[in-house]
Amino acid sequence: MIALATAESPVPALFIDRDGTLIADAHYLADASRVQLLAGAAAAVAHANAAQVPVVIVTNQSGIARGLITSAQYEAVRDRTHALLSEGGASVLATYHCPHWGHPKEPCACRKPGLGMYREAAAAHRLDLTHSAYIGDRWRDVQPALATGGFGILVPGIETPSSDVEEARSALSARIFMSDSILEAVSIALAMIGARTPLQSTTRSE
Repeated sequence: MIALATAESPVPALFIDRDGTLIADAHYLADASRVQLLAGAAAAVAHANAAQVPVVIVTNQSGIARGLITSAQYEAVRDRTHALLSEGGASVLATYHCPHWGHPKEPCACRKPGLGMYREAAAAHRLDLTHSAYIGDRWRDVQPALATGGFGILVPGIETPSSDVEEARSALSARIFMSDSILEAVSIALAMIGARTPLQSTTRSE
């Protein structure tokens, strides 16, 4: 098992996207009562918890800058997501979000695939970005692996653009993978970073 970070040695983590990966993508979700975990999400995070590998949620939330959701609404959705994961026996170390629009004329360092959120998490929690895994349903969620030297896993969903799937397929290598489910993606990630605890379930219907 991989121990949590010590003062001397940063540890790898799983950086997982939120919308479309852990919860249903409702497009600028403002109502916390509408948060729905996707199949296998809690089991996947719990699997990482059992392996003692930190899980960090990273999410672009341009709806805040666009005026489509408020910061308070974002926080309520974040807290509801954490609560639902907890009910499923899973927990996350932290959640980071980028509230900016991402307009080409207004670039920021934190919007994925930028590394701002990852670097902030690494500094706060002693995480090793070079051996971490980057998981999500969009190519921008996976792309940070190319910049950090980590491992990227695309989990295509109903909202994943075909261009993102093609991008991942063209990049498939010893560091870039594709997976049919979030549970499988976490299993791959744990194997790549060195944790090899057994899956409790591999059924697609979770």
